Amino acid sequence: MDADRQALKSYDPEIFAEIAGEEGRQTDGVEMIPSENYTYPEVLAALGSVLTNKYSEGYPGRRYYGGQEHTDAVERLARERACALFGAEHANVQPLSGSPMNQAAYFAVMQPGDTVLAMDLSHGGHLTHGAPVSHMGKVFNFVRYKTGEGGAIDFEQMMTIAKQVRPKIVLAGYSSYPRDYDYAGFRQVADEVGALAMADISHIGGLVAAGVMANPFDAGFDIVTTTTHKSLRGPRGGMILCRKGLAKAIDSSVFPGLQGGPHMNNVAGAAITFKKAAEPAFRGYAEQVLANAKTLARTLLDGGARLITGGTDNHMMVIDTVESFGLDGRAAEEALDRIGVATNKQVIPDDPRPPLRPSGVRLGTPACTTRGMGEEEMRRLGGWMVEALRAPEDAALAGRLCGQVRELCRGFAVPGVAKG
Repeated sequence: MDADRQALKSYDPEIFAEIAGEEGRQTDGVEMIPSENYTYPEVLAALGSVLTNKYSEGYPGRRYYGGQEHTDAVERLARERACALFGAEHANVQPLSGSPMNQAAYFAVMQPGDTVLAMDLSHGGHLTHGAPVSHMGKVFNFVRYKTGEGGAIDFEQMMTIAKQVRPKIVLAGYSSYPRDYDYAGFRQVADEVGALAMADISHIGGLVAAGVMANPFDAGFDIVTTTTHKSLRGPRGGMILCRKGLAKAIDSSVFPGLQGGPHMNNVAGAAITFKKAAEPAFRGYAEQVLANAKTLARTLLDGGARLITGGTDNHMMVIDTVESFGLDGRAAEEALDRIGVATNKQVIPDDPRPPLRPSGVRLGTPACTTRGMGEEEMRRLGGWMVEALRAPEDAALAGRLCGQVRELCRGFAVPGVAKG
């Protein structure tokens, strides 16, 4: 045990015990929540560095505090690497997380009351894409499009809606949509009504960076937002990428418009992440994420699960657990928790059930792929998940499956987890 961990254990054994417990949970179980991943040891080092001590309100060369020579260099590297990775003309790496990231993007180009055409939440959209309970849903007028048969986007219908409501932004983005997007279709709708085309690729940012999924900038998008964790494997944070003409408005909206000083330890972690994502090994990782997702989806389908959209093009899938197993999403999540597989309850399109007891669960493959698991492990895990969901009250079965999951996990280390 290193000196810092020993000091924490001695000073605050209660907090130390919970951190150690979380390390054990991550090591002994399988993380299949698609928005979670294991970051790099190098990123963890940056997050715990002296950069956390420094206040850097402003932007490189234009700070409100002195002593910024090193923080300026860090942020410049992060911005340059982000632009190169995604093919963007400008990058703002200061947003503290995904929600303020999208809020800053909206306020940069719209006035309160302006309209955004975005995906319906139950069809896969995100909380920040116009949920009535969110502040953004109260400030801006969000009009929603839905998916059709098999999860396809009906662009003719979207065009009709866009001509009726004249949105300022046409937003492509999702939180639980298992397919890729036809970004050219969104761009066409935006052009027809004089709107900006914006994509929130938070879930698939790493897959886009690796070149294994489509890049919205290739279709001429104006703004692209992404979190820096999830499939990118970086620190928790957000980033706004845009064309050059929007750079000033975006930067002013982030600071001083929405937030104060950035977390420079996170910015350093993001810079490290972008460097990692530009390496050939990361493309191999991203390709394996997709291969694992397709294999897991096929295993679940073969086991009788109904998947929303019938499969997946990306890293995630959503099981209709009510139709498949007679369980609401909360009960299904708890049944999988008992065998050491972490997922999250999830609404399905036009779900009649409430959000805390929805009709499905969402799962994905980035974290287990980070540990080195492959398609054979996906077949085993998929089979165990089906067993658990078919008999959620069978304690003996849950105990046996939990042991099998734990035994599987012993062969795949979690990056960055301390020993002892």
